[in-house]
Amino acid sequence: MSTATEGPRRGRHRAIRPRSALRAMAGRLSWGLGDQAVSSLTNFAVGLYVARSLGATAFGVFSLAWVTYGVIINVSRGLGTDPLMVRFSGVAAGIWRAATARAAGTALVVGIATGAVSILVGIAIGGQVGLAFAGLGLVLPFLMVQDAWRFGFFAAGQGHRAFLNDVVQAVALAPAMLFAAKHGTVLGFVLAWGMSAGVAAIFGCFQTGILPRLSAVGGWLRDQRDLGTRYLIENVSNSGASQLRAYGLGAIAGLAAVGTVRGAELLQGPFQAVLMGLSLVTVAEAARVLRRAPHRLPKFCLILGAGQAGAALCWGLALLFLLPEFVGVHLLGSIWPAAHTLILPATLSVMGASFSTGAASGLRALGLARRSMRCQVTVSACYLIGGLVGAAIAGAPGSAWGVATATTTGSAFWWFQLRAGMREHALTTQEVRTS
Repeated sequence: MSTATEGPRRGRHRAIRPRSALRAMAGRLSWGLGDQAVSSLTNFAVGLYVARSLGATAFGVFSLAWVTYGVIINVSRGLGTDPLMVRFSGVAAGIWRAATARAAGTALVVGIATGAVSILVGIAIGGQVGLAFAGLGLVLPFLMVQDAWRFGFFAAGQGHRAFLNDVVQAVALAPAMLFAAKHGTVLGFVLAWGMSAGVAAIFGCFQTGILPRLSAVGGWLRDQRDLGTRYLIENVSNSGASQLRAYGLGAIAGLAAVGTVRGAELLQGPFQAVLMGLSLVTVAEAARVLRRAPHRLPKFCLILGAGQAGAALCWGLALLFLLPEFVGVHLLGSIWPAAHTLILPATLSVMGASFSTGAASGLRALGLARRSMRCQVTVSACYLIGGLVGAAIAGAPGSAWGVATATTTGSAFWWFQLRAGMREHALTTQEVRTS
């Protein structure tokens, strides 16, 4: 009798586990989306507010500071939080706390060092652009640490705490932006944005009960150098290409063209919240899929990339055909007419990036930093060349179409590398088993 009943019980447990795993994954993805919705929509609101308040040229100056921040935060992630996500997702609490303190310490050192450089560059440049870079340098440490707490929470599967941290920043940002608007300068808006991140960074210390460990940064960099060095190159090549494209576009077509391109990108902001929100958790989820069922990783990545690309297409079509002109004018002010013409290439760019992130998550989970670095450097070079050649031919529209072409074709290279990476992983696993 006992034998007859034990079999069905085991069967029921086997049937329940996959559903439980899917529910747990859905919960983590939901918090990732919610957190990034707050973060990206906050950044979206900042961009719109500055664009409406300052006009195309001053918004172009703000955008130069913004893309510079994008490079620096990717330095911090490559050295600190990307290895944290790959190697310390779902580990014991004590191990997570120690690793997160070291990763946050790395982020703080990056913020201090690059902040000092940014201030010196700002003083050397002078004028409105120089003030923007000097202001950025003052707030970079806050921005880096707040970002590190978010990634640390997702590594621990605690997306709700990252969500709360971003809500705190959003609440602090509202009065800061109103104060900055009274002065009407790029410097004021940069400081308002960065100081609100400072409030959230301090709040993160109370959430975690830990402080960034500056004394452990050297050890962290040594321990993670096999991943950190390659992720640093990979991340900087991506954001650095965007930064150089913005600088080049400004030199070729003027600061107003930079503001126009940024305005078109801002219209993608709500969807970018989805894309970036998923990216916070997809590496950790892909790592879990790899541990449970390695053969399912390519399918997971394909569903992820195709789903995001389809959503990007729907969002772009809605902007093109459903967004009333008076709403666009209300959102972007004088930038709207020129930005509207760039919606189609901007949408194609996001679709290409969506396909790429699916494959990139798989390569990160496999720990094949060499392959992902090679892929990112190649695609980033194409992005930069396409953006600058397009700018030389046709200004802002040419740059947007050049980037769209490079991003779309580059996604194929990412998938080629993932396929090769799966073969490499299978061979390595087989050799370990037979040895």
